[in-house]
Amino acid sequence: MGASGKRKRGWLHGLRGILIWVAVPIAAFYLFSLTALVALRWVDPPVTIVQTQRHVEAWVRHKPYSKRQQWVPLARIAPDLQHAVISAEDGRFFQHHGIDWKEVRKVVDQDVEDGRLGRGGSTITQQLVKNLFFTTGRSVVRKGVEFTLAPLAEWILPKKRILELYLNVIEWGPGIYGAEAAARSWYGLPAAKVNRDQAARLAAVIPSPLRRKPARMNSYGAEILRRMEQTGW
Repeated sequence: MGASGKRKRGWLHGLRGILIWVAVPIAAFYLFSLTALVALRWVDPPVTIVQTQRHVEAWVRHKPYSKRQQWVPLARIAPDLQHAVISAEDGRFFQHHGIDWKEVRKVVDQDVEDGRLGRGGSTITQQLVKNLFFTTGRSVVRKGVEFTLAPLAEWILPKKRILELYLNVIEWGPGIYGAEAAARSWYGLPAAKVNRDQAARLAAVIPSPLRRKPARMNSYGAEILRRMEQTGW
């Protein structure tokens, strides 16, 4: 074999090594995610990656961290709060299969018009996947993985279980996770007793939970109430 043949063989061997090095962790991640999603049909996750991220951030910044979270079944979360969150975050939650392609097209068109990578368009299922398996950092790679895991989550988990998980793990303020802790922290009530206006204000906090407070969500809370009235259940 000539020198050029040896170089080609060495290059192919190196490429094969790189592909294996990349493929193995990817396969391991998807196997872990698949196993976790199957378990989540019956088991409530003790912690999420976003919760871990917040704990680490507080430790790095030498700030106190206190996690408030109390799991409750969907039946103990006020229907108005369920409705408000769906109206605010994913109006077609019960129609799509993990990805709302109508909303994706709308977001892409807006990004092209603005000439930058915007935000929004994520379904409740995608947001659940992000909370469970990723940090809050934004990247095209993370978004791509979300697009593959969200339909898988919808295939494994019933819609109401997805909503139940989502409402119990998402951030609702510094160290506040889930509807029960949010209702008690902001209103001194259990999630089952939240009224329509309180529900809309709580839903308005979700896009920016570390900066927003329900009491300040007058305009967006009113917009969510309008959406709730339009859609109904």
